[in-house]
Amino acid sequence: MSKGATERPLARSIASRQRFSRIFSLGDRASPSSWTPGLVLSAKDPEVDLSFAAFRIERDSDSIPATMSMKILGDLCLPFGKKEVWLAEEGLILPSSLVESDSGKKSSGGQLLPVSWQSLHHDPNLLDDTLEPSVIVLIDAPQLAERPGRLVEALDALRRRFTTSLIWTPGIGGPDNCALLSWMGVDLFDLSRSQEAAARGVLLTEDGPREPEMTAGEKADLQTQIEAWNRALAATRSAIRDGTIRQLAERQALSSPRSVERLRRHDAMMTVKAENDAGSAALESVVREGTRLLCHSFTSRDDPIIRDWRRKVSELHKPPSHQTKVMVLLPCSAKKPYRLSQSHRRFQRAIPTRSVHEVMVTAPLGLVPRELEDLWPSAHYDIPVTGDWDIDELKVIREMVTQYAERNGFELILNHSGIEIEIENIQVIDTRQGESAGSQESLDRLQQAIENASKEFGLLNPKESQHRLEKLKSASRFQHGTDAWLDGVKVSGRPPIFRIAKDGVQIALWNPRSGRFSFSKASLPILDACNVLPRVELVPQFDWRGDLFSTNVTNADSNIRSGDELLVFQDGTLVGSARAEAAGWEWPHGPGRLAKAKHRL
Repeated sequence: MSKGATERPLARSIASRQRFSRIFSLGDRASPSSWTPGLVLSAKDPEVDLSFAAFRIERDSDSIPATMSMKILGDLCLPFGKKEVWLAEEGLILPSSLVESDSGKKSSGGQLLPVSWQSLHHDPNLLDDTLEPSVIVLIDAPQLAERPGRLVEALDALRRRFTTSLIWTPGIGGPDNCALLSWMGVDLFDLSRSQEAAARGVLLTEDGPREPEMTAGEKADLQTQIEAWNRALAATRSAIRDGTIRQLAERQALSSPRSVERLRRHDAMMTVKAENDAGSAALESVVREGTRLLCHSFTSRDDPIIRDWRRKVSELHKPPSHQTKVMVLLPCSAKKPYRLSQSHRRFQRAIPTRSVHEVMVTAPLGLVPRELEDLWPSAHYDIPVTGDWDIDELKVIREMVTQYAERNGFELILNHSGIEIEIENIQVIDTRQGESAGSQESLDRLQQAIENASKEFGLLNPKESQHRLEKLKSASRFQHGTDAWLDGVKVSGRPPIFRIAKDGVQIALWNPRSGRFSFSKASLPILDACNVLPRVELVPQFDWRGDLFSTNVTNADSNIRSGDELLVFQDGTLVGSARAEAAGWEWPHGPGRLAKAKHRL
């Protein structure tokens, strides 16, 4: 639409992000007046505080196709100083079941762009790189929500194509599912369902619709419905900030079968994407200290970060080179990392050699090799401990043990986990024999079995320095896909923090508190030569002084995970490093700061 050419864009920046959920601050970056997730009001809705509702929509269906106008309720558009109204035309929309058909009349708009399931399949204009609307409206969201999988697919396509836009799904949001929809990438909601609930005398709450409780003086009027919205939006924003939006989405999904189905389909889609590209699934490699992965429900097991961990351990991980013959299965502990727990200190005293491979058995991750216990998510998960295993947990653990042991060629498994394990062609010795893992009798059996295995297999107990290096190499292979950069290095320092030096120069530090290698400036050419880290390219001839934004980045690897260390190039030359704050699906055009600068050469 030509009228869109003069429309002013929304001033927005990222205040916080987790996976596909984001908090946008709207207006002046130094003093924003509104945030998302938020509301879009209709002409008949009452006033809502600007901090929750920055937009008001009017739709004219008297003409064909229908048109809409969106009024910005605050001074939120650039340049600041006056109010703004965006105009759009919906186009002709066919039912999603007729996706092969083309209505011939496309939707159009500038800063406000209506999109439908049909236009996603037939409108080539959506592929125009210069198209950067402030708000995307999925106008047939109610119809897509009724067809299994369609809403999930549409949102995934829109979120990846329009990384800077706010996505609005009219008619399907409520206090009972806003966190779930936000988890899938939705930014804006409306009061349609709340208006309907008020008309029926039903209260639409964060836990779903219900009758008002008269003994508590509850009402179902629109003001009460809006109060439920305010609580739900505040809880959603808070969960995004503290990294618990997944857990809130899981709780909300239980409010309806349709929500459960959407979460499962989204999990399945992201799990498949993560197999080839963790960045496209928005997975993290490192999280801030204090972040917890709360695995309190059965649904938590389907979180793509957990599925990805299981796959990488089972199919890819290689243990330290001196620990390839004998594996010891140990129970997990409530305290993370495990080595800090009293139970694992007792286990360590019963394991007299460094030449056996220690692997913790746990739900929901399945297996955690000792050298990976400081990494995300193995050092960050919480799960209710009952002492009992369900059928699904046992199945996952047994399959992972079998695949891991056979792939890595282990000849003996000393099973101190308490779970019955049998593997064809691999000897398994139960050192618990029905007793608790920490009893002196079972610990004595474990120690004796290890001593016998050391003699039988001629296990060599390496020096502590070599042991540390091989564990760090194993962790690097898991986290970065290679350990080539560690060739010829020396490891020193007091456990658990290690200094890694090459030719007398420190190139990295292993800090278990953050679960990452902290690379020095001197390491960057080595990391480049060994192809260890993802890469980003700066705008040519740009004077790089600050952090990385879409304005100074031209290209980036798609496999970037939030928390990754990145190598920064300009005109094909290595110029420094940065630490990713956004996953690969947002690069290079995502909003806000994409990475924080670390070193400059």
